[in-house]
Amino acid sequence: FDDRLTMLVQSEVAWRDDRRVARLLKAAKLKVSAACIEDINWRASRALDRGLIATLAGGDWLRHARNVLITGATGSGKTWLACALAHQAARSGFAVLYVRAARLFDELQVAHGDGSFGRTLQQLAKVDVLILDDWGLAALEENARHDLLEVIDDRAGSRSTILTSQLPVEHWHGWINDPTLADALLDRLVHNAYRIVMKGESLRRKNTEEEAAS
Repeated sequence: FDDRLTMLVQSEVAWRDDRRVARLLKAAKLKVSAACIEDINWRASRALDRGLIATLAGGDWLRHARNVLITGATGSGKTWLACALAHQAARSGFAVLYVRAARLFDELQVAHGDGSFGRTLQQLAKVDVLILDDWGLAALEENARHDLLEVIDDRAGSRSTILTSQLPVEHWHGWINDPTLADALLDRLVHNAYRIVMKGESLRRKNTEEEAAS
């Protein structure tokens, strides 16, 4: 009887864990929902550091509210890797949200107009892992700079953020185009962050060429 009871309890715990992970992944709205650490293509010439990826997979960066900055050329796998890290975080019980940076700025502008800006900031501040994809892709307007500082300031030291960008980190200050705000933003984002620089040719182009040749 004790063995059967133990099996029932373990089954119930596993079922609840699976449901929670499924709920977290649904709320995450990941662009690449199937991406996971176990499926990383190490053969591609992207100079990925296995030790660093293993460290991130362990999750201590989340518990210490550290950020991850992923840079590299278009098609190098930045978004996929960000989603894989977020998927791992959800499996560990952390709340995750994916959003393209440009879309976030649009949503915040709308929130200013309908009076929901404060509530939107509170919701973003509660997310354990916020992915801002395509950071630095388009020029920042003045109101977007201030909104971005509000978002990042609420998360600094308490929540983790993953940024993906084609721009190298050393060019972010110029992209923000406001020395004072840039100093404030980068101080909150960069000093405690893990950096991953993706190298090599576009994986999308490579996959298309391989399909055409097969």
